Amino acid sequence: MQHRIIVLGAGYAGASAAGRLARRLHRDDVSLTLVNAEPDFVERVRNHELATGRRLPHRPLTDVLAGTGVALKVARVTAVDVDRKVVAVTGDSGAEELAYDTLLYALGSRWNDHGVPGAAEHAYEIAGRAGALRMRERLAGLAAGQPVVVVGGGLTGLEAATEIAESRPDLEVTLAARTGLGDWLSPKGRSHLRAVCDRLGVTTRENTEITAVEDGRVVTADGTDLPSALTVWTAGFAVHPIARATTLEVGDTGQIVVDGTMRSVSHPDVYAVGDAALVRGPGDKPLRMSCATGTPTAWQAADAIAARLTGGTLPHVPLRYFNQCVSLGRKDGLIQYVTADDRAVNAALTGRVAALYKELVCKGAAWAVAHPTLGLPGRRRRITHPAPAPLATTAEPAPETAA
Repeated sequence: MQHRIIVLGAGYAGASAAGRLARRLHRDDVSLTLVNAEPDFVERVRNHELATGRRLPHRPLTDVLAGTGVALKVARVTAVDVDRKVVAVTGDSGAEELAYDTLLYALGSRWNDHGVPGAAEHAYEIAGRAGALRMRERLAGLAAGQPVVVVGGGLTGLEAATEIAESRPDLEVTLAARTGLGDWLSPKGRSHLRAVCDRLGVTTRENTEITAVEDGRVVTADGTDLPSALTVWTAGFAVHPIARATTLEVGDTGQIVVDGTMRSVSHPDVYAVGDAALVRGPGDKPLRMSCATGTPTAWQAADAIAARLTGGTLPHVPLRYFNQCVSLGRKDGLIQYVTADDRAVNAALTGRVAALYKELVCKGAAWAVAHPTLGLPGRRRRITHPAPAPLATTAEPAPETAA
C-alpha cells in the first residue's frame, strides 16, 4: 500500500513542502495530496500591492505542481482528528474525510483583531487575498482628501501605509503604531523610515493604541477620535483555530508545538510548518510568523519526513534569520540586517537598491515554491519505514533551530 501524506494549506510553507516531498520520495510508494481552500497560489507578501491596485501574476496551483505527482484537492478543512488520523474537508463534492499516514499541517494564519470593538465589522485586512481585494475596491472609491488610518506599526503596517500613500498621494494617510515608529530597527533604519514617511506625507502617531473602530473613525486609548474613511488593520496575526480543537499539543498562541524537525511533540505522525508551528530558535525565542520562517521550516519538515520513511539521515540544518525586508512603496525600501535571533544590527540597505532587493526576494520566494529543491535534481528514494518512527530520544537529537 502507498503511504498517504496529506499537506494542509498551500501557502509558501505548505506548497513548498508538498513539492519537496514529491522530489524526495518514489511515486510508487506514496500518495501526496495537497488540500487548499482556493485553486491558486497567493503571494501573501504582495497583498499590500494587490490592495492598492497592482495586478499580480496568476499562479494556478496546478501549474505550480505540474509534473510532481502531487494531487491538488480544492476544499476547505473543517476539522482534523489526529487520533483517528483523518481530515474533514468540504469542497465542490460536499463533505468528506481524508485518511492519512503522515499529516503536514500548514494552515497558516489570518488577521488578528485582538477583540477590539468594531474592528471585525469596520476594518479592512490584507492577510488574505479576499481581504486585499475588498480593500482595493474600497480604496478605489475614496475621493481626494479622505482620511485613511493604518493600524499597526509592524512590517505589514509599514508596507501598507507607504504603498497607499505612494499610489494615492491625494489621500490623508495616518499610521497608528502601538510603540515607537520602527523602534526595533537600527538607527539608520529608523532614520530612513521616518524620512520616507515624511516624503510620502504619512502622518505617524506613535505609542498609540486603538481601542475601537467605528464607521468613519477610530478611537485611541486616550479618547482621541481619528477620522477614517478606510481603516486598514495590520496589528498582528492569529493562527488557524483548527489545531487548538485537536488533541495536539499547542502553545498559548494555538501553534502546534514541534521539535527541531518540525514534528509534533505529542503526535509523531503530524508535522507543522510556517505560521502554524511553534518553533524555538536561537536563544530559545519563538520564531516569528513570516515567509522567512515558513519556507525553511517547510524544507526541514519535508526532508525529515523523507528521511524517516526511507531510512536516510535526518536534516541538521540550522535555521536562522539574516534580514528583514520592507518595501516602502514601489521605489524605496529598507533591508535591515539582523542577528540569528532577529535583532537588528547596525548594517542596513536603503533606497531604490533596497526596493530592488525586496523585489528579488519576493520573486525568489514565489519561484522557490515551484522549485523547492532550488532547481537541483532530486533523488526519489524508496520507502523502507512505512510506519511513523517513535518520537526523538537522546539517541536522535533534534537539530538546533532558528530561521
